[in-house]
Amino acid sequence: MTPIAWRDAGPADAAALARLNSAAFLEAFAHDHPGPALLAYLEETQTTTAWAALLGEPGVAVRIGETPLGAPVGLVVLRVPARLKGAGPDDAELMRLYLLAGWQGRGEGGRQVEAALARATAAGAHRMLLAVYPQNHGARRLYERHGFAEIGETCFQLGDIAMPDLIYARALR
Repeated sequence: MTPIAWRDAGPADAAALARLNSAAFLEAFAHDHPGPALLAYLEETQTTTAWAALLGEPGVAVRIGETPLGAPVGLVVLRVPARLKGAGPDDAELMRLYLLAGWQGRGEGGRQVEAALARATAAGAHRMLLAVYPQNHGARRLYERHGFAEIGETCFQLGDIAMPDLIYARALR
């Protein structure tokens, strides 16, 4: 498998991030999320305009992982301060960590979790939060290996369908 080169994303990456996020979301959730609602959600939220706006938000850091030929295969979104339910002013949020399936299982996810933890700590955060789908066992194992523990529940709105999510946290200081 080819290596991944990670870099900070900028406005010129908005279209690639929208496509990559859609592809990764389908890979992760198409097996048990209602198809029409899933597709409508992606069409509404995973646009170049939406990603350009996210990239311009204060406190948001986006990294994109690419193959040596420049194909996007991973993304990480960190927000400081967090906006997740129950977040405090000193919390950071790992909003997204997606790798396409062909690049999973090689330690990339763990390296990106550690990089996000370091970046949040440098930004002054005291705790990292994230939301994870309960049936995403691989992601839950990854986060637990890196010191995260379940602290609550929230819902992810997929159109008019409320999908359960677990809130995980890890102290940074």
